[in-house]
Amino acid sequence: MPETCETYAGLPGGIGVSRLRVYDWPTADGLRGGTPHLHLTCSEGYAVTGGRGAVQTLTASGFRQTPLAPGALVWFTPGTIHRLVNDGELEITVLMQNCGLPEAGDAVLTLPPPLLADPETYRAAVALPTEATEAEQATAARHRRDLAIEGFTALREATESGDPEPLAAFHRAAVALARPLAAAWRARWREGAAAAAGATGAQLDHLERGDADYLALASVRAERPAARGRFGMCGRLDVYDVA
Repeated sequence: MPETCETYAGLPGGIGVSRLRVYDWPTADGLRGGTPHLHLTCSEGYAVTGGRGAVQTLTASGFRQTPLAPGALVWFTPGTIHRLVNDGELEITVLMQNCGLPEAGDAVLTLPPPLLADPETYRAAVALPTEATEAEQATAARHRRDLAIEGFTALREATESGDPEPLAAFHRAAVALARPLAAAWRARWREGAAAAAGATGAQLDHLERGDADYLALASVRAERPAARGRFGMCGRLDVYDVA
């Protein structure tokens, strides 16, 4: 655990936040939307601010589709494969555990099994070109989305037919791909969510002693997006540096 301090300067609870405009590119199944994937160590929440759509989820318990409209709040735990469907101008404020780790590495796309075989193969399949035009980046983002839709469709069909092994195999592949990153993610957790919880404990200690000095450490912070319109897994992202 981190050294306990009286304040934590990040967003409440050490979360991350971004503004998402979901892709409206059509897919092979006739829907429009984002790239199916899961997170291994982070819960994620959607606060819908505009448009209409749905989030499709797949777990060992089965497939589910949850409608999304302004005012809706939906969240899910690690291991939930999720796919955003855009029925028209869907915009979401995304809330993420661990200072935005889902957008900083904690995500595995539902690619076909051969592309999950090893980290090098996977990275080559999901990487977007950095020295490229916006149109070239869009083409690459759409291509990896379509590969993930292909894998997601196969996983859904197997699960709905009563065969749990393809989903279990995907889980094993995801863990194998992410395992080398666990130490770095642990450091991010220590400096974020764990530090935020520790600060609350320290504040409670002061409060129980009747010591008001810690309140003099109060501060205010405001941020504008650090990047706008970035190609993400599910759509165009405005991201904030709140770590």
